[in-house]
Amino acid sequence: MKLKSINPYTDTIVYECDELSDKQIESVLGYSKNAFENWKLTSLAERAKLMTNTSDILLKEKERLAHIITIEMGKPIKESRSEINKCAWVCKYYSENAEQFLQPRFISTDAKTSYIRYDPLGTILGIMPWNFPFWQVFRFVSPTLMAGNTILLKHASNVQQCAMKIHDIFRMAGFPEKVFQSLAIGSGKVKQLIESEVVKAVTLTGSEIAGASVAEVAGKHIKKTVLELGGSNAFIVLKDADLVKAVEIGVQARMINGGQSCIAAKRFIVHEMVAEEYIKMLKIRIRRLKVGDPFDEKTDLGPLASKKQSELVHTQVTKSIEMGAVLEFGGKHKHAFYSPTLLTNVKPGMPVFEEEVFGPVLPVIVAKNTEEAILLANQSNYGLGVSVFTNNMQEAERIIPQFDDGAVFMNASVKSDPRLPFGGTKHSGYGRELAMEGIKEFVNCKTVYSDL
Repeated sequence: MKLKSINPYTDTIVYECDELSDKQIESVLGYSKNAFENWKLTSLAERAKLMTNTSDILLKEKERLAHIITIEMGKPIKESRSEINKCAWVCKYYSENAEQFLQPRFISTDAKTSYIRYDPLGTILGIMPWNFPFWQVFRFVSPTLMAGNTILLKHASNVQQCAMKIHDIFRMAGFPEKVFQSLAIGSGKVKQLIESEVVKAVTLTGSEIAGASVAEVAGKHIKKTVLELGGSNAFIVLKDADLVKAVEIGVQARMINGGQSCIAAKRFIVHEMVAEEYIKMLKIRIRRLKVGDPFDEKTDLGPLASKKQSELVHTQVTKSIEMGAVLEFGGKHKHAFYSPTLLTNVKPGMPVFEEEVFGPVLPVIVAKNTEEAILLANQSNYGLGVSVFTNNMQEAERIIPQFDDGAVFMNASVKSDPRLPFGGTKHSGYGRELAMEGIKEFVNCKTVYSDL
């Protein structure tokens, strides 16, 4: 089988490669196991030096790497550059903080000495998506390598050039051979990797279906998993919100990466007292978005990652309109492009309310009051993050505990930050990436009790 990358803007094949055979996969597993025996003994100072090198290379090669992202999945070039910058940041963050995070924690007990130490587990399998083909990888790999584990990457089939370049970056940074390996395989070969005794744990960023499948296999073999499975984040605008700010941030939060982001604002829940004005302002702002060539510096929205993705979004929009949603703007697709779209009169039960819409579609749901807004926000199978816009600090503090999500952002869009743990609840998955919590997901939390 061949893996192919298709440029969604030109609809042409830009790269293809053969899938690894079962024999080649066995060799890769053996290499990773052997590499771990030496890598786990390296000092944190040495790992930090290599991770700093990685950060430097990312910044030095930013233009070339951003170009590959845009070619393979259609992200506007200015957003591709930002993605590489963020990868460099997370590498630098863990190079500077991993030693502190992994310090033994001494505890007073009946023993002469008792403490907890954090040792690496072994080979960790990462299954990563196409929408942020560098960032999703680096936010998992940076802490996991710093903890002393080795990595096997199964990247999305349509971004194999990105996967190759990530492999090259770690080699250029000086990491030992086989500590990080990228496998050119399709989803059909993931099961045998998880079942291998070499793989000690698995992390996946992707769809709910993929996450359930991976967790099932890993569970049968008693292996830990961390799952980040997307979301349908609520963006709540209360009656005392700064509407200008809520419009500007809201449109950006929905349209970033063409709406193909798990943390994008996907359900706009607006207090009825400001709904009419807010919708008028949204129309004006959305009309200003420029759709076109992703290599044009002025482009806000390029194509979606594929024609299939555009068709899926159009189906979700069309069905919602048939159920009573009102199309205020957009709703058109051509090849891989989907126009920025505004829907009003959206209700629970419609696809744009119930499902994760991976495209530039902004649905507005009107709430009678704050309590109803909270209920609507929680009325979802997902629980990744929520944004709330209000100028009442006391009210903000009151309602934060009432949300089910893994994150609450006040007067800001939901985002991932290396300094803060990232992850969700419900069908958005479990476990945490980033910050101190992220580096401790794939370590052996080892108790030491000594009377020596």
